[in-house]
Amino acid sequence: MIKFGTGGWRAVIGDGFTKENIQILARALSDKMKVEGVQEEGIVLGYDRRFLSKEAMQWAGQVFAAQGIKATLINKSAPTPLVMFYVMKHKLHYGMMITASHNPAIYNGIKIFTYGGRDADEQQTMEIETYIGDVTDIPVEEMEYEKAKAAGLIEEIYPLNEYLDNIISAVDMEAIRERNLRIALDPMYGVSETSLKTILMTARCDVATINGRHDTLFGGKLPAPNADTLRSLQLYVQEHHCDIGLATDGDADRIGVIDDEGRFLHPNDIMVLLYFYLVRYKGWKGPVVRNICTTHMLDREAKAFGEECYEVPVGFKHISAKMQATDAVIGGESSGGLTVRGHIHGKDGIYAAILLVEMISITGKKLSEIYRDVEKEFGEIHMEERSYKFSAEKKDYIHKILLEDKDLPELPYAIDHVSYLDGCKVYFQNGGWLSARFSGTEPLMRIFCEMDRLEDAKRVCQVFESFLHL
Repeated sequence: MIKFGTGGWRAVIGDGFTKENIQILARALSDKMKVEGVQEEGIVLGYDRRFLSKEAMQWAGQVFAAQGIKATLINKSAPTPLVMFYVMKHKLHYGMMITASHNPAIYNGIKIFTYGGRDADEQQTMEIETYIGDVTDIPVEEMEYEKAKAAGLIEEIYPLNEYLDNIISAVDMEAIRERNLRIALDPMYGVSETSLKTILMTARCDVATINGRHDTLFGGKLPAPNADTLRSLQLYVQEHHCDIGLATDGDADRIGVIDDEGRFLHPNDIMVLLYFYLVRYKGWKGPVVRNICTTHMLDREAKAFGEECYEVPVGFKHISAKMQATDAVIGGESSGGLTVRGHIHGKDGIYAAILLVEMISITGKKLSEIYRDVEKEFGEIHMEERSYKFSAEKKDYIHKILLEDKDLPELPYAIDHVSYLDGCKVYFQNGGWLSARFSGTEPLMRIFCEMDRLEDAKRVCQVFESFLHL
């Protein structure tokens, strides 16, 4: 029942996400660490605010302890990027985060991190699944929690300060202090408030928070920062004349933004703005990395800067690997995750948020003004996104038509070429594109289309929708 997708293992609480499965996974990873000879350095574990997250972390820790592997447990709910940072800084081979990120509240899950603080790649997760299949002693052996603490096999820590200090050292805090910015935060009932508020208030920003309490149901909404879920933040920014509204998903590795005019900035826009800022204003040089579903406006920028834009499959592990290989300035995805050269090798909504605040401060411009500058220089581009639920039979049908037979509908624009790197992506001669793929984190079919005009993007999506009977 334990299968890894693009964002770790996720399952419905009480169905796949059970104490037994959590401990089987912990035992499998323990066995892997022993075979690799890295068990002596131990493992760090963190958890978010989801139902059973803390307990799941402790259950896993008790299994590592029973195997003689020290489990360092972060004893307060924490952002996923903090765990990745800790793995990187302390040169551990493995870390574990209990989270289902932006999934609905009925889900929980586990993300595995490997050396350098990066998401476990496909090879690693396949190996873990093999070790899972070899776990036969069930229930899995565990050490009583307090006994493990007394034996030094479980240690509780809270390393937030070293993570925050790392971000503070990477941005121009003095420039932010001089602006006296008014900022609204929406952690979406997740784990980012303490981190964001600490940094921003240190920089003398006027900070207000909505949706900051602990709620395992996330206020009845999906803990994903998008145009629909950030209505409250949008209204707050407008009513209180804020310079920016910042939101993060449930475990704070993704970001959502409302600009000074109350407009929701798509994650694509955020990537475009930050690449523009880092190259044009900070003088950085280097390429950019995006996944197949992320805006080609980044390609336009890279070309204008004399750089490359690299395309990779969905899954941040592909982005971080390509960034390292090419020394890219920034890498990200249209779902709201990004990172910057010199920071962790994974998504960090907190660092991205602070970098946007620095951008406003350094440029002396409003966020809406900077966006208009980008559009004036590189033109407009629009994306249509659609998601569809399906039955198992329907998935098999779509897979056969699209990925086995490789059939395509009669499309209204001339095709340049088609890629099956990750799902099906059609590149049009006019520079537009369409991507259709199965989600790696939820039972959904996702269709993205980007064109110079929104009505053209919608038209192409409709054609594909009808073709696949979605």
